[in-house]
Amino acid sequence: MTDTSTDGLVAVIIEDDSGVRALLDEVFSAAGFETFLAESGPEGLAAVEARRPVITTLDINLPGIDGFEVARRIRRISSTFIIMLSALADESDVVLGLTSGADEYLVKPFRPRELRARIEALLRRPRAADPRPAAPRMPLDTANGSTAGPTVLTWRGRVHRDLSLDLDTRVVLAGKRRIDLTPTEFELLAMLLESKRKVCSKTDLALGLRGGGPGGGGHVSEPDKRAIETHIANLRRKLGDSSSKPRYVETVRGVGYRLTPDDDPS
Repeated sequence: MTDTSTDGLVAVIIEDDSGVRALLDEVFSAAGFETFLAESGPEGLAAVEARRPVITTLDINLPGIDGFEVARRIRRISSTFIIMLSALADESDVVLGLTSGADEYLVKPFRPRELRARIEALLRRPRAADPRPAAPRMPLDTANGSTAGPTVLTWRGRVHRDLSLDLDTRVVLAGKRRIDLTPTEFELLAMLLESKRKVCSKTDLALGLRGGGPGGGGHVSEPDKRAIETHIANLRRKLGDSSSKPRYVETVRGVGYRLTPDDDPS
């Protein structure tokens, strides 16, 4: 374990290969993280629960529990950004990793500079609260800072049909049902709700996740675009949406995604 953090950044590294583990420790330490190292799935889960990391790296072929299942279990207890690292490079493995809850998927051997760039991109995204019931927000009297008096807080939310998203509490509701999203899925939904009927291309969404905003500069690779497709598919599944008869998000073939019309009677 290396403690060089000056700003509370914590990373959990779940990796059974000692050489890769040491390299990851070096990259995260150089980025200002305090690191906690784990060699197995159960040990990594315990570290995530105890240390509440901002970022967790996760190998797939782990002793005890494989990385896919570890990612699913992490998502039940933490909103940590998950970077999955694996020698498995088939598209089906990448899709399964992202479906399991990973925010990024890097194929081994990876380049330390690329990993550092992805770490920095994740840090530009707003951090979600860990999955647990949101505490009720009391009306605030801005004149004296007390909880007495009229409600004057402005709700920072987005609504489409019976779908609502709160930017402050990061709670998403479809009807009266709370939807648990990964940090990446939340950001994609927020961008789509903000854009409304304006089409968001896969490039726009990928750049938006990096913090550059739609239309900003930067290269977006084909694997990055496929990752957006997988994240959107996961988002639709959790919302109970359908790509053939969408209620919330529709595909504009060959271009990207946008919200369905508000007045659609379905």
